[in-house]
Amino acid sequence: MSGLHIPIDSPDGSRTAHAENVLAPNPGMMTLDGTNTWVIGADEVMVVDPGPDDAAHLDRVVRHLGERRVRQILLTHGHSDHSGGARRFAETVGAPVRALDPRHRLGSEGLADGDVVAVGGVELHVYGTPGHSFDSLCFWLPQDRAVLTGDTVLGRGTTVIAQDGGLADYLRSLDRLRKAAEELAADVLLPGHGPVLADPIGALDGYIRHRRERLDQIRSAQKQGARTPREIVEIVYADVDRQLWPVAEISVRAQLDYLGSP
Repeated sequence: MSGLHIPIDSPDGSRTAHAENVLAPNPGMMTLDGTNTWVIGADEVMVVDPGPDDAAHLDRVVRHLGERRVRQILLTHGHSDHSGGARRFAETVGAPVRALDPRHRLGSEGLADGDVVAVGGVELHVYGTPGHSFDSLCFWLPQDRAVLTGDTVLGRGTTVIAQDGGLADYLRSLDRLRKAAEELAADVLLPGHGPVLADPIGALDGYIRHRRERLDQIRSAQKQGARTPREIVEIVYADVDRQLWPVAEISVRAQLDYLGSP
């Protein structure tokens, strides 16, 4: 689950020095162009978010790997468009699956804030970033000054706060990522959906500003008499395709919870 935008250009083939994207064929309003499966490393690699349980996509990832050996499979979070194919992929390549949520692990090791996963001299530093989901993680790739953001930050549009997430956590996570991006001098964000973002500070500032503006809009809608999520959506999201209103209601409910409304 991700954001509220229609897919356009495919980012398949996006890369940095140590990260390559293989795009899953699951485009949609919630997944943009599809799920970005990231291959990290050189001769030995980590694969971040194998994507949905789609045999053709997983086979394509295997072909893309060639002779390279997968040592670790990491999940940014447990939503099925990122994790659904993890078990099948793990059985194919003979690697463990590591995730924050034990339900999505395959092997003895999980992932937690502050962990460092290293394969073939390439490191991923784990940042706990709950909000989109309770188990969302981001990964700092210091060799490329890149942050893999999962659904916490998308390549286009904004992220839905899912039913297993929360806006208070999400705002704290955005603030943390913004601070880290500045302190680490990050050059690029590698999202779970959509194209790479070459201005991390600008992207994160935009996300934080958007969330604050939406909260102000909801307060304004309440002052106009709107009470239910649907009534608020009809005011705040009046210029958004009505097909997306049910998704918008999910975001509004998260914002009402944050504001302490019934």
